[in-house]
Amino acid sequence: MADDTGKFGVGAGHLGIPNRRQFFQLGAGAAAGWTLSGNAFAQTERPTNPPDKPRGQVIAALSQEPTVFHPLMPGIEVDQGIWWQVFSPLWFIEPDGKFVPDLAREVPTIENGGLSADGLTWKIKLRSDVKWHDGTPFTAEDVKFSIELINNPDFRARSRVGHSLVKDIKIVAPDEIHWRMEAPYSPYMSILASLTFIVPKHILEKVSDPNSSPFHNAPVGTGPFSWGERVPGDHIQLNAYAGYHGKGPYLERVVFKYIPSLTVLYTQFRTGQVDYTGLQGILPNFVQEAKTLKGRKIFVSSTSSVEHIAPNLEFGPFADRAVREALYLGINKQAIIDALNYGLPTQTESFVPQQAWSFQQGLPQHKYDPAKANALLDAAGWVRGSGGVREKGGVKLEFTNSTTSGNAVREQTQQLLIQDWRAIGASMRVNNMPAAVIWGDFWQQSKFNSVIVGVNFMLGSDPDVTPRFGSGATPAKGGRGYNTYQYQSAEADRLLSEGAKQFDLAQRKVTYGELQKLIRNDLAILPLFQGFIAEGIKEGLQGFRPNINMSINSWNMREWYWA
Repeated sequence: MADDTGKFGVGAGHLGIPNRRQFFQLGAGAAAGWTLSGNAFAQTERPTNPPDKPRGQVIAALSQEPTVFHPLMPGIEVDQGIWWQVFSPLWFIEPDGKFVPDLAREVPTIENGGLSADGLTWKIKLRSDVKWHDGTPFTAEDVKFSIELINNPDFRARSRVGHSLVKDIKIVAPDEIHWRMEAPYSPYMSILASLTFIVPKHILEKVSDPNSSPFHNAPVGTGPFSWGERVPGDHIQLNAYAGYHGKGPYLERVVFKYIPSLTVLYTQFRTGQVDYTGLQGILPNFVQEAKTLKGRKIFVSSTSSVEHIAPNLEFGPFADRAVREALYLGINKQAIIDALNYGLPTQTESFVPQQAWSFQQGLPQHKYDPAKANALLDAAGWVRGSGGVREKGGVKLEFTNSTTSGNAVREQTQQLLIQDWRAIGASMRVNNMPAAVIWGDFWQQSKFNSVIVGVNFMLGSDPDVTPRFGSGATPAKGGRGYNTYQYQSAEADRLLSEGAKQFDLAQRKVTYGELQKLIRNDLAILPLFQGFIAEGIKEGLQGFRPNINMSINSWNMREWYWA
């Protein structure tokens, strides 16, 4: 896996997707009903009249190269930059958290008859005016094929979470499809919005190997832009699709330019060679300068990723909650935020982003209190030895901390932690590894003592964290999921089971609020801050809208245009 672990790497029957290599990057996903606050989410001024026909181009710079063009297979966020332009979901999520129909005519609800009251029957009405980029009409057959492909055991699906519950798919008409759920599962609405693009049956049903075909290198979708060309190692060009069913596109073409160095990427943005800074955005040390550049606009917005220290709860000292609390009290969080991250992130105590409807207010706030940490360890029987390191029952309070080697900010964070924890009698050693190594079995099979990582805990845009905290989701114990912390709690399991069956937002808010209180009290993770991204666009480029519900802020390029 890459540096952070994101929402796509969960569920049964597949490997997780690699995520971002850089620490300062976007990982979004929230639930419907998010509220936005602060001017971090300010939008560009949007004139009322986009052009009558597509014109101009945007050069979007990416520091990672998109390589996966089948939108139902494992990929990373930069791949999604392509998926959102070439393909369409049944519905998507706006920045304000509303579901908006795309291939569907309406979003199914209990009120409009699209969902049965027990959440088991789904009836989806589809648009009848949609065509694939090759001119073939889109129908319910494509939706059925896409869901069945995801559930095909021979297909390397990104995630089968939710999809595996779908049974008895029936095509009622070319523009209507029904199915039954094996069990009520409210997060499926968000999974279909932000994680599930529909692929063409008429092309993919003919391939002998679902994991490899010409489609994988020249995809055909129903999105606002069609495939143009790819020059590996350099760029991908997408062209406006004149037959697009939604509003836009207003640009003639979009060029995704691959620039591996974030410093070079920023320099090219500053000199005007690129129009948008793309996925990783602008490094924090350049943000203040970037805000002074003429003819540029800078957006600093929150993401759903939570930077935290992940303890292996079955590793010696960490099994003792008093140790975890003392370590948490011993962290100078504010120094990490201010000195190393230029004051841009926000402190948090939850795995749920603070803009989410499900975010629990009033969780106990972290305090940097080494004296209290020392007293706590004294009371718990951890006694200082001759070298100043505490021990109890022959077990020393010493451990390793790992993260991606070469990630300068996290490496500096580790040096601060060594100092902070030495003051309370804990000895930490650094054990960093290349991304391909650390996020493989070392992370997946809980072979670590502790890790610094950024994780988007949300499942799609839903607060169901069963794959992260469910007791059956621990890979080291044969489980399917991402509970690499090895967290076990009967109460957490009960709340997770309850929340996934609830469709009433108010009920779900209570359930997931209780879960956040439990995770915070148990200190299953030691949260540092909620992630952020700083992105730049050229002045005059309209329609850019940061969307914390999405994993990449180029989700709506169909609406972009030059004033």
